[in-house]
Amino acid sequence: MILETKHFGNVEIKEEDIITFERGLPGFEDIKRYAVLHKVDDDNPFKWLQSVDNGSVAFVIVSPQAFKDHYEVKIDDAVTAELEIDDLSDVVVYSIVTIPEEISQMTANLKAPIIINAKKNKGCQILLEDERYNFKHSIVEELRKMGGK
Repeated sequence: MILETKHFGNVEIKEEDIITFERGLPGFEDIKRYAVLHKVDDDNPFKWLQSVDNGSVAFVIVSPQAFKDHYEVKIDDAVTAELEIDDLSDVVVYSIVTIPEEISQMTANLKAPIIINAKKNKGCQILLEDERYNFKHSIVEELRKMGGK
C-alpha cells in the first residue's frame, strides 16, 4: 500500500506493519491505523508514528530508554487484555516528542506513553499515575544527566 504523507511524500507500507489503535489517540480518536516510520540501519532514536488513513497526521516518537534511565511503565490488566499481550517481550513503548523552534527545548511525554504489542500490531496511549514523569519532560536535560549517552 502506498501512503501519501505530508512529511515523507509517498511511502510504501506493508499491511502487516499497520498498528491498530482501537481508541485512536487523544484528540485523534477517529484515526485508528498507524505505521512506525524510520530509516533502516539508522541509529537515530527518533521515529514517526504516521497515520495510514490521514497523510497529514504524524507524531515524532522516541523510546524513552534512549534518554531516560530506569523509565518504568506498569501496564494494567485492562490494557493487557485490550492489546492481547501474552508476553511482555512483545511490548514496545514510545513517547510522543514535541520539537519547538528552539530544538534544545525538545520534550517527550513520559506521562502518557504509547504502548504497542508488536506481535499483534495493536496499540494505545495510557496515562501513568507515576509522579516521576510529566507531559513535557526535557530530553536534553535527561541526556546531560546520562552523560551525553
